[in-house]
Amino acid sequence: MDARLTSEQRELRDSAARLAGDLGPGSVHDLDDADRVVRLEKAVAASGWRSLRADGASGVEVALVAEEFGRRLVDVPFLGPVLAADLRGDSADDTFDDPPWTVGVDAEAVDARGIARVVLLSGRRLLAGWTGVVLPGPDLTRRNTEIRGPLEPVGELSADLAGRWRVLALVASCADLVGAARGAHALACDYAKVREQYGHAIGTYQAVAHLLAEGLALIEGSVSVLRYAAWAVDELPPDEGLRAARIAKLYCARAARTICETTVQVHGGIGNTWDCLAHVYLRRVLASTDLFPVSLEEIDLGLS
Repeated sequence: MDARLTSEQRELRDSAARLAGDLGPGSVHDLDDADRVVRLEKAVAASGWRSLRADGASGVEVALVAEEFGRRLVDVPFLGPVLAADLRGDSADDTFDDPPWTVGVDAEAVDARGIARVVLLSGRRLLAGWTGVVLPGPDLTRRNTEIRGPLEPVGELSADLAGRWRVLALVASCADLVGAARGAHALACDYAKVREQYGHAIGTYQAVAHLLAEGLALIEGSVSVLRYAAWAVDELPPDEGLRAARIAKLYCARAARTICETTVQVHGGIGNTWDCLAHVYLRRVLASTDLFPVSLEEIDLGLS
């Protein structure tokens, strides 16, 4: 495996970062800015990134965009539509109409704000339905809905394609976790540079600096396991890719939660208020952890 990004992949990452940085929410109050959300939706739709896999992109490239969108708390659908596009592109059925579509998990349509249709994978069978009422959840940046039945069979995937999709789904949720962790860590570092106590920035004190350094180490580890799992989507057999993705999901989920909780701690009292973005990152991490969840019993390395 060559862990280096190609020039095209770096440009994709940088483009996603610019779009998310320009139009993503910069504060909790920005989440209620309808005009900003409309502009962001138009920009993401125009980018074509929701159909990355259908357009031949690799798992690494999907992960790069998902990571940058998680880092900037992009609050229009991406994760659900990009996974749905992969299912639709792999199906030989011609009953799929034009997007937007999102993906379903169990009885919920994931990341479904403003999206009417949902496709889900049951075993190897593809089922299509309609989105319903918005369901309550912790994430303030994404909305899940119920799935309205009855579900209609629209195709069937080969065992290989179904397995690779499941690996991609885990990798995409891992990338969102890593991005949110990076965003939360940056928020904590920025605050530690400007918040003063006893005449010095709190980041100069070891009690705070060590927490931030540990967070950076966790991010580096998360990036490593994520990159390998993203590479495995296309380069390894599905069973080996699934094992790599499960390990990545466990590591990234625990690391991201630790980093987000550290961000709240570094902010002190203000970190427990609604106006601080720390809780928005933590909520997103909790939601992405529960999306395609993995337990320790599913791997055999004895991680604790």
